[in-house]
Amino acid sequence: MHESKDAIVIRDVVKSFRKRTIRGEYTTFKSELLRWLRGERQADEARLITALRGINLTIPKGKTMGILGRNGSGKSTLLKIITGIYAPTSGTMEINGRISALLDLGAGFHPDFSGRENILINGIILGMSRSEVRERMDEIIAFSELGDFIDEPVRTYSSGMYMRLAFAVATHVDPDILIIDEILAVGDEHFSKKSLAKMTEFKKQGKTIVLVTHDLGTVANWCDCAAWLDGGRIREVGEPAKVIRHYQQALRLAEAQGTPLMAPALSPGGGALPGLQDADASAPGASEENGASAGLPVELRSVELVAPKGPTGVVVDTEQGLEVRVDFATLRPLSDAGFAVDIRREDGTQVYGTNTFLESVSLPAPLPERGTMRFIIDRVGLSPGRYLLDVTARSSNGTAYSSGSQPSSFEVRSPIESEGLVRPPHRWIIESQAESQHSAVS
Repeated sequence: MHESKDAIVIRDVVKSFRKRTIRGEYTTFKSELLRWLRGERQADEARLITALRGINLTIPKGKTMGILGRNGSGKSTLLKIITGIYAPTSGTMEINGRISALLDLGAGFHPDFSGRENILINGIILGMSRSEVRERMDEIIAFSELGDFIDEPVRTYSSGMYMRLAFAVATHVDPDILIIDEILAVGDEHFSKKSLAKMTEFKKQGKTIVLVTHDLGTVANWCDCAAWLDGGRIREVGEPAKVIRHYQQALRLAEAQGTPLMAPALSPGGGALPGLQDADASAPGASEENGASAGLPVELRSVELVAPKGPTGVVVDTEQGLEVRVDFATLRPLSDAGFAVDIRREDGTQVYGTNTFLESVSLPAPLPERGTMRFIIDRVGLSPGRYLLDVTARSSNGTAYSSGSQPSSFEVRSPIESEGLVRPPHRWIIESQAESQHSAVS
């Protein structure tokens, strides 16, 4: 028997919950029996909330899968089925490897036990022996940075301290598969960077990571593949940037139509987003090597970054400028077309985003069949680091007119050290107030 190359295989999984109604009176066996005989019980049982509606998903070993979707689309339910907290109503699940999960904040912690005691308990629950947990105890405590609080009851912990302890335990039990559900958003910037470094170490070790997050930048820049969950169904699986574009396009379309951003499980179709206007994101075999193959009306043929004193493939000083040149072609006349530029740090943090509609830029109507769009930044003004710049063509209501392009990378350097994301123009002035103070005293 050969070993499976897939860490998780989900086949036709459905999960339904029985809708409970809180009754205003006490019930007895007699009253419940009478309700059953009258058929009321059967009617209640027929009222189900279906959170997952036939999920098929395969996650290969050693890959990082980002799962995105609106609130109520079934993401957390899917993770709880993967981790065994819920059993599927129907369908099958195959898990190959030890799972460690970070789901609900503080789940599995006893509030009256100390952090140290909870490490021991959770380590054993996750499959380690008592001696193995004790061997790693100091390492776990050091990573959590809880200091003397480690011997205090966890009910005295803040939400950030809960997260630190939970993440430290989950990542030090040597799991094959790590499941994370939005919990990292609780941490401060320092611990978030530390957590991301730990997960990057996991990736290099060939571990499998499944991440649910609303931070699309993290999915785009850190995940190997993405799955879009919509109305309890898998809408699309594929390369992260492509899935994110389709997801954002559907969100903009829903907003334009006045569709609620919540995805109610009780609504027909599970509250799914409307279908995309220009291309079916989930169509089998759909190719998106460029706008033409995707059926979109604008093809971005090339995106070039040009430094003022250097070639493409730029390294710029924070005080220098940068020009973006985009050669494009249109496949049909477009009178309502514009361009959007998005700049993100390498870790996915958005630095700046704008478009021609926000800035009331006058473009030819319709756009020419062939043309060049130039976006000129007079002064970069960013702190040193590596950044990604993405360009897309779109309509005024957000409908995608191009499939976008591979984000272009550039590096910012500066001889002056600074902190944060940007370096705004500034100067220092120090004035003495001795004379004014002397006058006040006299």
